[in-house]
Amino acid sequence: MKTARLLIRRFTEADAPTLAAYRSDPEVSRYQSWESPVPLPEAERLAATFSTGDPGAPGWFQYAVERRDVPGLIGDIGVCRSEDGRQAELGFTFAPEFQGHGYATEAVARLVRFLLVEEGLHRVSAACDGRNVRSARLLERVGFRREGHLVRSAWIKGEWTDDLLFGLLASEYRAVPVD
Repeated sequence: MKTARLLIRRFTEADAPTLAAYRSDPEVSRYQSWESPVPLPEAERLAATFSTGDPGAPGWFQYAVERRDVPGLIGDIGVCRSEDGRQAELGFTFAPEFQGHGYATEAVARLVRFLLVEEGLHRVSAACDGRNVRSARLLERVGFRREGHLVRSAWIKGEWTDDLLFGLLASEYRAVPVD
């Protein structure tokens, strides 16, 4: 998939060093379920696993995101398709140097359009840590509705955290320009 500035593609084994670097950053991993650092051998295993997945199958598939003008991984977006294939959940992670430039918004908007319009899914959902204001705003920018706030519902990294729940129905979808 392409946008004006980005290519959303399969992972390759060459992505492993960059994946290890940004997933090892404590600020990047702060609101995520994994622990940092992510050693290179673990990133190599992840990249190899991500590269062989089936994006249309139920469960998680991880997309790599890179700029079209300068090749190289800048982030990733995970999509978890439901067993019946009618819904999906998504999550995203971007390297710090590529945050705040609209890349994540552009990539998420393109993937949402792919899922709801091109694939014909009924609904896409997302959740984020209640303290992750930037991710919550991104989801709202691309059209998600905040559907819930679960107070101290998840035990992550030694503390109880809030979860913010978001959803977007195909019938509500309004395209965000990304081409």
